[in-house]
Amino acid sequence: MAYKVFIDGQEGTTGLRIVERFQGRSDVELLKIDEDLRKNTAERKRLINESDFTFLCLPDAAAIESVSLVENKNTRVIDASTAHRTNPAWAYGLPELSAEHRAKIASSSRVAVPGCYASGFNAALYPVVKEGLIAPYHPIVCHAVSGYSGAGKKTIAVYESENKPFEYNSPRQYSMGKRHKHIKEMMAVSGLSYPPIFNPIVDDYYNGMVVTIPLHLRAMAKKTSAQHVWEVLSEHYEGQNFVKVMPFGGEGVLEDGFLAANTLRDTNLMQIFVFGNEDHVLLCSRLDNLGKGASGAAVQCMNIMMGIDETTGLI
Repeated sequence: MAYKVFIDGQEGTTGLRIVERFQGRSDVELLKIDEDLRKNTAERKRLINESDFTFLCLPDAAAIESVSLVENKNTRVIDASTAHRTNPAWAYGLPELSAEHRAKIASSSRVAVPGCYASGFNAALYPVVKEGLIAPYHPIVCHAVSGYSGAGKKTIAVYESENKPFEYNSPRQYSMGKRHKHIKEMMAVSGLSYPPIFNPIVDDYYNGMVVTIPLHLRAMAKKTSAQHVWEVLSEHYEGQNFVKVMPFGGEGVLEDGFLAANTLRDTNLMQIFVFGNEDHVLLCSRLDNLGKGASGAAVQCMNIMMGIDETTGLI
């Protein structure tokens, strides 16, 4: 039996990537909307309620509207927007966080796909907070660099234009007012009581990201070491298909001593690195902002909801 799948917002970057990941799958029947009806509420409503699964690849307000159109109790919704990520009625789509997260995804009719930055942040920090090595009130700082594909169609067009501004050739830090849309999610899921200082950077390459969290060992809630932090993360993610904790200090896996941000492009993989010495720990998560940070995570969640191998159609 083929599941009927509708992608509301299928012309956006995430929607197009989801379509690509369905190529060659006989268990999925894509319901297509005519180009001139993409914003027609009645036609969208018809396709949503005809589907077994609807992916929402839309701005927040539009995603909320789409959910309000659901009348078929058997239609299951996977939302890639920010709208429902901290709503306790929705499953949070990062199954590797815990057995409870995975079980909720499997049984839910409403799943919120994590943000790209938040995926790397929460995957690295959640186990450390859960283990009690970091207190919920710990002052966290996070730096992250991403390719420009996550910046939206207008910005992508500027990066790829012949008249690209000179400044676009360099890393560009943004969200200087510290009001990035992922902060609420990062705080809620990781278990922090206060928002982290978050410094996102967009750079002149298409996709891939590294999320970095520096920690002072002397400020940890328990006496610990960088090696022990690595052991906690390694045990937490043991046996996972898509989240891998790399050798301590990046031994044997760094690129000439550098940690590149685009190495996992076009995959659904995430690598977590732990670096450190007697004073400091550096947690780094590397992933594709369009893969494990968006379309790949969405398809992985659908596979889990279907009760099939979560790796189906993913690399």
